[in-house]
Formats: sequence, structure tokens, C-alpha cells
Amino acid sequence: MGKFFTLADYDEIANRIRERVNIEPHVGLILGSGLGQLADSIENAIKIPYHKIPHWPVSTVVGHQGRLVFGQLEGQNVMVMQGRAHYYEGYSMAEVGLPVRVMQRLGVETLIVTNAAGSVNPNFSPGDLMLITDHLNLIGMTGRTPLRGPNLDELGPRFPDMGRVYDRELGALARKVATENQIQLQEGVYICLAGPAFETPADLRFLRAIGADAVGMSTVPEVTVARHGGTRVLGISGISNKANLDGDTLTTHEEVLEAGQIIVPKLAALIRGVLRNF
Repeated sequence: MGKFFTLADYDEIANRIRERVNIEPHVGLILGSGLGQLADSIENAIKIPYHKIPHWPVSTVVGHQGRLVFGQLEGQNVMVMQGRAHYYEGYSMAEVGLPVRVMQRLGVETLIVTNAAGSVNPNFSPGDLMLITDHLNLIGMTGRTPLRGPNLDELGPRFPDMGRVYDRELGALARKVATENQIQLQEGVYICLAGPAFETPADLRFLRAIGADAVGMSTVPEVTVARHGGTRVLGISGISNKANLDGDTLTTHEEVLEAGQIIVPKLAALIRGVLRNF
């Protein structure tokens, strides 16, 4: 399961970052597969590759640039993860959750988390955006959680409430911005699996039966850490492929990255609008 991190570990990383960055970020963004282009428009950008940050998990997946970007976006001080690490890459859940812990130590109060997700809901189409209204923590239910191990009481309670993981005010704001910008915004439940294999048709039919609308291999561990520490969360999935409930189509990572090209402009407009209305 890997090592557990202490408060001193998180503060060491935060202090190393402060040596290179002179702003206090209030908003954190995590950009998923093929969605990293949004970070290229950040003003006064300071970029730090993950491999230059102690303990930081380095992304190994195509479509994840693997660096932090600090600066301003729509007048907000932001800290952006241009790519993320996943459990299936061999990292422990503690390592997957570490970036959000460091965000919290740096002053981030709101987390906007994005991902590329496969459709489980047959009414969704590739290129759609989905507001995450709730999630199914299937991987966490089996014990794979970043909260496993000694609880750091300075950061949050041993047994955090997960009744309202995704902030309702931020969700309402996202709906408002989507309407103003004529962006179709689907809504639904995201489910996190371990990966890295894509789901079988039987998997997808099972996930649909238990209430999932979109499926991916990330986000939920990060959001769990965020809520444990009291950080507000807005979650957006970019739907990268059609629900393959009958097994007639082939799902590939290239397809996911291609869908990102359609998703990014809409996602950028949505996130910019949300930030403008903070």
C-alpha cells in the first residue's frame, strides 16, 4: 500500500514550492487526460515539473504533461495540475492523494477537478460535459482509500461526512455559466474503478444498474482528500466515448485524447465563467 505521509512531509513539499512561487493560490485545478491545454492560457505562469518536487507522484500516461502551473486565470490565483497520477500506475492511494494535501497546505480553498470519462449513460455522447453530482467510490469500498492509515487531526476528522461531496453552490454556478454560454451540461454520477483495462460490456451494464452515468480511473481519491480537509469541490467529466453496453465498439486511449480536443474549448469556457463569478 506504500508509505503514509505526515503533516511535516506535506509542509516540506509546500515550502519547497513556496521557494519558487510568490502567490498564494485559492483555487486548485486538476486537469485530466487530454484536458491540460487550459493551463496554457494562465497569466504570469510559473511552471514546475512534477519530478522536481519531492515525493510528488509523476504522471506516466500519454495526455498528462506532468507539471504544476501557478498564475492567474480570470483574476483568480490558481494552482493547476497539468496531469495527474493514478493508482494503476503503481502509486499508493496516499501518493495519489498527496497533491491535494499540498494544495490545502498552500491555501487552496476550492478544488475544480476534471477527468476524461467513459459514458455509462446511453444518452451521453462523446464530447459532452457532465457535472458530477455525486460519485460511487467502488475502489474505496474495497479499502483502497487515501484516508487509510493514521488520521491527521490537523487536516480533518477520522470519519469525514461524504453526504455533500460536490458543492451545491458551485454546481448551481456551473449550470448558470453553461446556460449563458449555450453549453450543454449533462449531470450524473461518476464511478471510479482501478483500471487500467477498460470495462467489459458486462461491467458497464452492472455499473449502469447501480446508478453510474460515467466511469473513470481517477478523481474520487482526490475528492475524498479534499472533503476530508474541508475543501469545496466542483467536478466536471468530459465524456470521451459512447457507452459500449453491447460490446460492438472498441475503446482506446487515443479515442479519449481525440475527444479531449472537442471537450477542451467547452471546458475552458465553463471553468473561466465559474472563476469570473467567484
